[in-house]
This record gives sequence, C-alpha cells and structure tokens, in this order.
Amino acid sequence: MNEHLHINEGRLLARLAEMAKIGATEKGGVCRVALSDEDKAGRDLFIEWCQAAGCNITVDQIGNIFATRKGSDDDLPVILAGSHLDSQPTGGKFDGVYGVLAALEVVETLNDHKLTTTHPLEIVSWTNEEGARFPLSLTGSGVYTGIFNLEYALSREDKDGVTIGRALQQIGYDGEHINRRRPIKAAFEIHIEQGPVLEADDVTIGVVNGIQGICWEDLIFEGQEAHAGTIPMDGRRDPVRAAARVVEKIYLLVDQYAPDARVTFGDFSVEPASRNTVPSLLTVTLDYRHPQASVLDKIHQGVKEIMESECSVAGIEGRVERVLEMPPVNFDPVCINAVQDSTDKLGYSSMQMISGAGHDAMYLAGIAPTGMIFIPCENGLSHNELENAQPEDLIAGGNVLLHAILELANP
Repeated sequence: MNEHLHINEGRLLARLAEMAKIGATEKGGVCRVALSDEDKAGRDLFIEWCQAAGCNITVDQIGNIFATRKGSDDDLPVILAGSHLDSQPTGGKFDGVYGVLAALEVVETLNDHKLTTTHPLEIVSWTNEEGARFPLSLTGSGVYTGIFNLEYALSREDKDGVTIGRALQQIGYDGEHINRRRPIKAAFEIHIEQGPVLEADDVTIGVVNGIQGICWEDLIFEGQEAHAGTIPMDGRRDPVRAAARVVEKIYLLVDQYAPDARVTFGDFSVEPASRNTVPSLLTVTLDYRHPQASVLDKIHQGVKEIMESECSVAGIEGRVERVLEMPPVNFDPVCINAVQDSTDKLGYSSMQMISGAGHDAMYLAGIAPTGMIFIPCENGLSHNELENAQPEDLIAGGNVLLHAILELANP
C-alpha cells in the first residue's frame, strides 16, 4: 500500500458544500427528502460529477444509482461503496451524502494518479434510506438485497397518497434495470457516527464491527372509559396508571444490560383522548436495541412478564405486539481488517465499535462481505440542521476509504 496516496482534500470539501446548497435550510442543514425536487437535483448533480469522472451510470427500478469504473479485469466482482443522498426534513449536510461523495472522491483520486484497479469499482446512491417521506427506510438497499419485494416498495405512500413508484416517475428516476445486482467482492459505507463516542474519546476513525439489533413493539393496554370526576381512584380500570408502572420497570430491566442496551418509548396514544375521561385504550411504542440477539430475547421475555404482571394488578388487559425485528449484523472480518489496516498505516487514531443506527450496509451484509467506517460528528448530533463534521475528519475518513478499497481491489 502506498501510504502517500491521498484524496484531493479541497475537491471533496467543495463537493460537500455544493451538494449542501440543494435544499439548504436557514440553520445550515438540508431538506432533501426522498424523491422530491430537491432529491432530483442532488441526484442530477451526482450523476453529472460521475460522468465527468468517466463512470458508466445505471439506474434500477427502485431508483438506486450505480456509477461504475472499469477494472483491468472487468469480469471480476465489483468493490461497492456509497450511501444515500436523501435527508430528513430538518437534516444535516453530511448524513448519507458524505458516503456517496467520499466514494466518488476515491474514483477521482485514482483517475488523477492514472491508477487502474484489478476489480471494477462501483459507487452507489441508495433510494429513500431515511424513510422520512415514505415510511419504509432503507428502501433501495432493501429491494436490492431481496429484503423487500419491488412491487411492495413501489406501492408505499407518503402522507399525500403519492406512491414511491409515482414519485420516481415524476422525477425521472424510474430506471429500467431490474434489480441490477452483480457479484460484489466487498462493500463499504463511510458515515458520520451520529453519536458522541468518537468525539468524546478524541478518536478519528471508528472501525465498525457491526450494527446492533433493533426490536420495535407496541404495548397495548385495554381498560375501561370512566368519568374523571365521579369514579374513585381505586375503582378505575386505568390503562395509563398500569403503563406508568410498566414503563418504569422496563427501564430498570434494560439497565441490567448497560451500557450497550438502549430503550425508547417514542409515542403514547390514548383513546378517546379526552381530558376529563379515563381512557379505555393506550398504545405505547417501544424501541429497544442491543448488539447481541440473546440479550434482545431476554428483554423481550422480560417485557412480556412485566406487562402480564402489572396489567393483572391493574385489572386491565395487556398485550405485546411485535412490529419490527432487525437482528444484529456482524460485518465481514476481511472488510473490518482492511479498514483497520488502512487506518493504522495512515497513522490515524481508531477504535472498534458497534453502530447504534441502522444503515444500508446492514442489508448489504446479507449478500456480500461488508464493512463500515465512522468519523466523529460534533456533539454527536445528526438528523439535525446543526449536524457538523470537522474538515480534517472528513478528509481522514476519505483516505481510509481509499486505502481500504485499494487493499481489496488489487489482490
């Protein structure tokens, strides 16, 4: 490996700044939600840059964009790298887009130095990673890897009833290629951490071992409507009172698996939602996460036992309904080692870590050797207009991506 080969720092930073103008918000973030006019403009600009870099462009039927640079043996499996260009409605200017433009910068650096890899390289921008407009996050990578059926994905609707299929047609990205998968030797995704760990430990590169498992469940409490002023407290079948005890006990349950476990109660919905009526129905959304499947199973069992016990005491009915299950993902040792090796040879500080957020890479890992690279983000903020990353970290991550790709693209 040539440790002296580095990306063009100014070009990467300038491209990030140029892309951030599309959908720019007053607080310095971006609003470039999937398949909007702003997303189309970002896609168009990305393709323009890729074509100028000599890449061949293809778009599949879910709108994923692939930019391919030929290898000296173009029949070999590709080295894939990329992320997404869509954002949250009040998103930051690095989430996703950094991974796409860092991959493009790798290609352009190789062009600058007239270097041809043995394996072909492919840059990808996945459709609707965020799920902000269409409630099916990781849509593009999910269809590509077979997690989602194409017809199902195309039928997902936004709040105005516009389907993904229609939106793709409206912006001209309903591609003709049918899930144009080709053999992949390795896939990489570089991303801001979206958390505070790297910054707090003053570490430049996060070598990501995998992604923690995610479980979504609804806690359903069924009581009895009653007048708020006439029914004594001890005579009520109150779902809210039972839920208060359940929530506190679940917090204590998850604390047993600290520091890696996470639990969030994100939404409380009551019926009939009247100020002076004891509600008859309460639904509480539960999100819990951990890197080990066995711990997720223990939390699930504990939640069921807590619900059964507390609802019985309160004299109400309770049940747990599973909404989503994403098992923990372990990344490929060869890809992890390529990232670690590149980081060490370039002299950057690093730590191995687990991703707390979901990424397209979690689906890619099911069909190809996959790895991720994290860089710090300021105060751990992401999905926020104030999201920020330091230029030196953006550059360091780009250099690690370059050398990790070279290590596997030139056997």
